[in-house]
Formats: sequence, C-alpha cells, structure tokens
Amino acid sequence: MNFKIATLPGDGIGPEIVDQAIKVMKAVGEKYGHSFDFEFAPTGASAIDLVGEPYPDSTHEICMNADAVLFGAIGDPKYDNDPKAKVRPEQGLLKMRKKLGLYANIRPVATFPSLIDKSPLKNDRVEGADFVVVRELTGGIYFGDKGRSEDLTSAFDNCVYTTEEIERILKLAYEYAGKRNKRLTVVDKANVLCTSRLWREIAQKMEKDYPEIETDYMFVDNAAMQLIQWPKKFDVMVTENMFGDILSDEASVITGSLGLLPSASVGLHTSVFEPIHGSYPQAAGKNIANPVATILSAAMLLDALNLLEEGQAVRDAVNASLEANFVTEDISKEAAKSTSEVGDWIAAQVNK
Repeated sequence: MNFKIATLPGDGIGPEIVDQAIKVMKAVGEKYGHSFDFEFAPTGASAIDLVGEPYPDSTHEICMNADAVLFGAIGDPKYDNDPKAKVRPEQGLLKMRKKLGLYANIRPVATFPSLIDKSPLKNDRVEGADFVVVRELTGGIYFGDKGRSEDLTSAFDNCVYTTEEIERILKLAYEYAGKRNKRLTVVDKANVLCTSRLWREIAQKMEKDYPEIETDYMFVDNAAMQLIQWPKKFDVMVTENMFGDILSDEASVITGSLGLLPSASVGLHTSVFEPIHGSYPQAAGKNIANPVATILSAAMLLDALNLLEEGQAVRDAVNASLEANFVTEDISKEAAKSTSEVGDWIAAQVNK
C-alpha cells in the first residue's frame, strides 16, 4: 500500500526528531511491503524566514492532500523574547489546527516498566498508570479575541465556547472511554468560569446517553493535584484547550521524560501526529534530543491508517530500546546515545 505523508519538521529539534520517525516508518515499509511518500513543507519560524507566514497556503494544500501529517515542533527564542513581534511561529500551529478542523488532541500517558525508577514520583504511585487526555483544540482562550489597550497598560484574552464545540469533544471522549475502562473525568473550573459551567451543564446532559460510562467531574486545580497523587485513578480525561495543554504536560512527569509522549490531533480533515514537547532550541543541532515521542507519534499515525500490526511493531521496538537502555541523555546520562543512534536502533529492531 502507498501512503502520502505531509511532513512538517518545523523548528529547533523538529527536523532531527522527525528524521528518526521517518527512518522507522521506512523500516515498517520495508518489512510490511508499504511505501510512504514524505512530502516536506515549512511551518513555524522556518516558514516565517522563508515566506513571512508560519503556516503558508502551500503547506496547507500539502496537508489537505495527504493521508496524514507527521509534525515536529515549532518555536524560536527570537520570537519568544520579542513581545512586540506581530508574526509568531505558534500562530502557524493555531492556524493549522483551525484550517484542518483539528478539534481534538489525543494524548495517551502510560508508564514504561523499564523506566519506573526514572519518574520523580514514587514507584507505587506511577506503576501501571495508563490514561488518555482528550483536549479540545480549536476553541477557548487560545482562539478568542485578544489585544491590548491603546496605552498598552492592559490586555485581554477572551475565552469562548459554543455548545457544538463542547458536545463534539465530549462525544469523542465518551467513545474513547467506551473502548477502555469505561471511566470519564470531565475537568473544568465551573465554580468560577461561565465557560466551564456550560461545559458541565452539557456533560451532565450527555452522561445520560452513556449509562455504561462512569462520569465524574473535577475542578482543574484538584485534577492537577490528583494527577500527581493518584495518576492510576484516571482512565480518560476530557477538558478545554488551555487546561488540557497544562495538564497533559504535567502528566509527562509520570513517565519520567517529556520526550516519551506522543499525540494525535484529529477532526474534520487530515489528522496530525506530533510529540507533545516543544522545539527545545537549546538542543537544536546537537543530536541529543529524545526522538521516542515522535516515533511513538508515528505509531499512532500507522494505527490511524489501519496499519495496526505495524503500529504495534513500532511500539514493541521502542519498548525494546528502553529495556536495553539504548536511550538519550534525558533518560540516562551515563549511557546516553545520540538522537540518530536511537533512531537507527529502533528502525533496525522493527526489521528484526
């Protein structure tokens, strides 16, 4: 089978980690008789440098015509340190989500038996933790009206949600819970925010349509605490855009490294698969970044193409690399391997 993959390496370590995912996918193709056509396109700061726009129309066209999008990371210190910059790399990410209709981000969080000791949390707290964060991706404060007063002494960011936006993300979350352990936690701040009260009102109506699912509700500050205290109590967590951004990054502590967590952004058009971490500009070009999250994102991409055996082969190869301690410096400084060495090892393992 032949698949067209829009490939957006982005900024910082993005090109290095995407290269490793491509190696692994090519190994999958060789073993299982598939071919993957990787069509590269600029986004983020690299696209601004090229054409002055972080998500050019040409990039969007490539994404729309692809079977899936493999994405690296965006962000650059020269924009982070310039609060007056009118064009920013992150605007490209938001534009891509909006134009592709990517209203849901799926972030699985699971511990690896060989890395239990790497988590800063106690073993008995994290061993066996396995849950999914379903984050609404195209609404909320990130997409609301924003601006500054004329005298620049005040600023605003509006948080807006519609019934339709909330219903569709809750429906998806209930579907995920139905395929797992039939537990759903709705995270909001309904004691303070009007948008959260709308979320809770709609969720309480919808839970009656899913009697087989155990639904509970949690304020976001309590959820942040319980993620660390009792991560094993969660199965599927659903929440709005900003809360999901923060909670899913916090959840990376459970696994021991931000470099281990993949994600999928799904919705109306082509789905995007990316690691949850950022562009890590301090490591760019040094061949030290952990490629595992991107490789596991490629495994989710394969699953989405209904190549389930192939996706599992990639996960098995990643697990083998972790068990063999063939890892980058964020996991083991004593036995640290380079980004490309880890990619080569996992690709070779897939072919075994």
